[in-house]
Amino acid sequence: MSKNDELTVSVVTPAGSVYEGTTSLAICSTPEGKIGIMPNRLPLLTTLVIDEVKIQQPDGSFENIAISGGFLEFSNNELSIVAPAAERAEDIDVERAMSARDRAQKRIAEAKSNKKSVNDLERAEIALKRAINRLNISKG
Repeated sequence: MSKNDELTVSVVTPAGSVYEGTTSLAICSTPEGKIGIMPNRLPLLTTLVIDEVKIQQPDGSFENIAISGGFLEFSNNELSIVAPAAERAEDIDVERAMSARDRAQKRIAEAKSNKKSVNDLERAEIALKRAINRLNISKG
């Protein structure tokens, strides 16, 4: 693969770098839907939603990284993803993710039954999306 046929990908969080590598394809989820980033495309700056980032490996398989939103910037064959939190599949603590899912489901039920504030319900729903995303990524 020549330099013009690959892009450099970096996924970072406030805690540090989660992924650095090169690829010919990365797939990310924006509020408008999934987008594939390939070498030599026009520059792009967009927000990301809670989902996975899929990075194609040389053998054709994909490495999946769970992200909790953020944004991406692409220019000059460099893709930078900045997320509040991100985890590679092998780094996800499945038990912790299941506990987070269970807590979020409980908080959602409480918020609905007690007519708590809309903000409590929204926060619980976001926590549930993050936990489910992490569980899905951990399963490969």
